[in-house]
Amino acid sequence: MKILVLNGPNLNFLGIREKNIYGEQNYNELLTMLQKKGTEIGAEIETFQSNHEGAIIDRLQQAYYDGTDALVINPGAYTHYSYAIYDALKSVFVPKIEVHISDISSREEFRKTSVTAPACDAQIVGHGLKGYLDALDMAARMIYERSSENSTKA
Repeated sequence: MKILVLNGPNLNFLGIREKNIYGEQNYNELLTMLQKKGTEIGAEIETFQSNHEGAIIDRLQQAYYDGTDALVINPGAYTHYSYAIYDALKSVFVPKIEVHISDISSREEFRKTSVTAPACDAQIVGHGLKGYLDALDMAARMIYERSSENSTKA
């Protein structure tokens, strides 16, 4: 089972920017948490972070071909306006979970709308970095459910 965790702009600055919103843990600590959780659930976790919209879209498109079984994405600020990322997400036919460290619905007005969430199967907001771990658990369940459905259809 291969799960891609894709992070958008400024997430590499966890533990540096707006600690009152995003917490004290840095990006490397997040990566360590993800790998540990991957081991627990028996999944290969691949992580990718970019501050560039095109690179995120390229990686999403690559997921179509590379055996990715599920996707966890925090598009960062692209959440609120990137229809290009929305389109790329719609093109990848695996379970997709959008994650936000903060509760975007209780922040600035522009953050309350996610244009990317409708292209995903679920959204987790406001759980801090633990939201990523919840998303990995959810992704593993979705993969299992899909494989069970496919095996009963065969």
